[in-house]
Amino acid sequence: MSDSMSSNLKSNPTEPGTPERHEDRNGGAEVTYVRNEGGPVLGLSPLSGVGTIERDGLFFKDLNRSGELEPYKDWRLPADERAKDLAARMTPEQIAGLMLYSRHQSIPAGSTNWISSTYGGLPYEESGAKPWDLTDEQLAFLRDDHLRHILVTNVESPSTAARWNNLVQAYAESVGLGIPANNSSDPRHGSDSDSEFNAGAGGKISMWPESLGLAATFDPALVRRFGEIAAKEYRALGLTTALSPQVDIATDPRWFRFNGTFGEDPKLSTDLGRAYIDGFQTSEGEDEIAGGWGRASVNAMVKHWPGGGSGEGGRDAHYACGKYAVYPGGRFADHLEPFTEGAFKLEGATGQASAVMPYYTVSWEQDTVNGENVGNSYSKYLITDLLREKYGYDGVVCTDWLITADENGEKDSFLSGKPWGVEGLSVAERHYKLILAGVDQFGGNNEAGPVLEAYEMGVREYGEAWMRARFEQSAVRLLTNMFRLGLFENPYLEPGESEAIVGNPAYMQAGYEAQLKSVVLLKNSVSKREKGQTEVRGQENVVLPLRRGIKIYVPQRYIAPGRDWFGNATPEKTVDPLNRSVVAKYLEWTDDPAEADAALVCIESPDSGTGYSREDAAAGGSGYVPISLQYRPYTADTGRATSIAGDSRSSDVLNRAYLGKTVKTRNEADLDLVLETRRKMGDKPVIVSMLLSNPAVVAEFESQVDALLVHFGLQDQALLDILCGEAEPSGLLPMQMPADMRTVEEQLEDVPRDMVCHVDSEGNAYDFAYGLHFGGVIDDERVRKYR
Repeated sequence: MSDSMSSNLKSNPTEPGTPERHEDRNGGAEVTYVRNEGGPVLGLSPLSGVGTIERDGLFFKDLNRSGELEPYKDWRLPADERAKDLAARMTPEQIAGLMLYSRHQSIPAGSTNWISSTYGGLPYEESGAKPWDLTDEQLAFLRDDHLRHILVTNVESPSTAARWNNLVQAYAESVGLGIPANNSSDPRHGSDSDSEFNAGAGGKISMWPESLGLAATFDPALVRRFGEIAAKEYRALGLTTALSPQVDIATDPRWFRFNGTFGEDPKLSTDLGRAYIDGFQTSEGEDEIAGGWGRASVNAMVKHWPGGGSGEGGRDAHYACGKYAVYPGGRFADHLEPFTEGAFKLEGATGQASAVMPYYTVSWEQDTVNGENVGNSYSKYLITDLLREKYGYDGVVCTDWLITADENGEKDSFLSGKPWGVEGLSVAERHYKLILAGVDQFGGNNEAGPVLEAYEMGVREYGEAWMRARFEQSAVRLLTNMFRLGLFENPYLEPGESEAIVGNPAYMQAGYEAQLKSVVLLKNSVSKREKGQTEVRGQENVVLPLRRGIKIYVPQRYIAPGRDWFGNATPEKTVDPLNRSVVAKYLEWTDDPAEADAALVCIESPDSGTGYSREDAAAGGSGYVPISLQYRPYTADTGRATSIAGDSRSSDVLNRAYLGKTVKTRNEADLDLVLETRRKMGDKPVIVSMLLSNPAVVAEFESQVDALLVHFGLQDQALLDILCGEAEPSGLLPMQMPADMRTVEEQLEDVPRDMVCHVDSEGNAYDFAYGLHFGGVIDDERVRKYR
């Protein structure tokens, strides 16, 4: 429970040991609570069959129904001691299940949700199941495979998530040794740009900028506050591990996971990553159990060791075409800094991130001991020699998802297995190699079979005692993370309290204020005053802020047909980029540019795809093409003639260079929209709002617009508050904006801040830590510290 959810139970006047029953009148399972004087509240479900043991007036859960108080059930003992005792009692089958991390789970798993499943053999819509009921898949992996780590994606509502959690926990406790589930989530606090800020009424969770937007605030205290609030909401949803933060330094501007990072600077990423983890992991006051850990804590799984931001050509290792990270600048050590100086050196009492996820990439030619070029998780050098021995990390190491599965032969398939560098091994052999490398857990694996095969391989090579000890080593790490959070005492939730906590007005307000602070104003021209302009700080001719009530032209945005990450076709459409009802509270919307006082054009970063073209491959080429950061078609006239890394197998490509090849962006229409709006508006102000997921070449349009601001995930109201001066922009660029594609090709994939930056018509360079407020260029303590 979070501090808010546990407080009413702690203060309840019921005598210690007296069962306090909480019935869920909406169909969820009843939960009974037993209080301990000076100790934890015990949560019990009649569905689990778990009772209590009394010793000296204190109460303990009889998780294995033995009637004895074994050490692992004794909440008075340290977490690591309890974990060692429990690990020693587990069978190899049970430990193998503990080492699994489930595939993505939707609640409910309906056919229209991201991941679908069945209930009693039927699709959700035909089954009559409640939204919080367990799927056939979930029942099977909890019962048959002993899986206890579940990755949760979308949930219908906070109360549905709470009821689902209670069923999962009761079922998990009902079998074997009574080990609870450790539910987790990828980042889930991005803002909903189609909804007006409404103090939680329209949202299921507080809404914040993406990680790159948090980075644009250059404010570790704000990021820590995000972590604290997010942890409370996670615990209220039954989530006890965050698969975040992503502290890779994004040194190649083309990388498609750029927006999930804190930018390209090692120092900024280090400071923000440390603050993020401290916020998530730290419990205080009555919620603390020991060492900063407790009932308000969420484990942070920092990613991706040893950094994934230097893919050759900017390609990403989710895809076979992007499996190599390269280091032509010799800056491998820079990529370790956010881990070694941030995630492993926290300011809070928990000390270090509880878990680490390596990236898919093959860190090319970085293994100086064994000379292996294999995916990071498979590398004994990277996991044991470097992470565990040199840097002393003894927490959980969990692979990224699907790295033990077979590849499907498609170089640009998101859903392919990703066994980079070990494609020739069997699935079981891959698990065994991971275990020998020092890994504890396998992401996206529901089945224990291959793990048990790996166990038998170890028995044959090293003997039963050695392999048993190696399994227990991982089990202790995994169990410690669960004991420290109080899950063995009370993993249950009150659905009504979950509904009240998640997305409550105070949390929504904090997220909204962070959105405002994340907006970066790049250009605010000095030009002839128009009707819509407002004098600010004595500067009579700046375009922004706008006067409320003026007429604004917001052209519709064309979205071309394409495919999503999973290969599903997406239709073309033309949309209003902003919610008209929200705009109407600030400005008068007009569809006629002739009568408008100003225009606002909303666009997104150029998107040219993965760096692989099936059409090029079909025509006899290698398939490798550039990734472009400009809107118009781009031909790579500069660049490598021979790639640094490649795969010599006959089924793959050794030379992945793309010199001389051309690529088009999917959203070239965004540039056309800006230029056409400029033509329609004549001399009247044209403002561009740009959603950035990567650095972009803005030289194609910047001189044609009067104001330019960029953001990283924003609600419409926040954008309008900035435009109309209700809030002043204060964000700074957490990366460089390139002058052109030539500098993108000439920069080195592993080197931060090595591009020639765009210089605008006002003479300002769009460099790291640059931004404007309404009075001019920002030059404050943040700029001086980080630039």
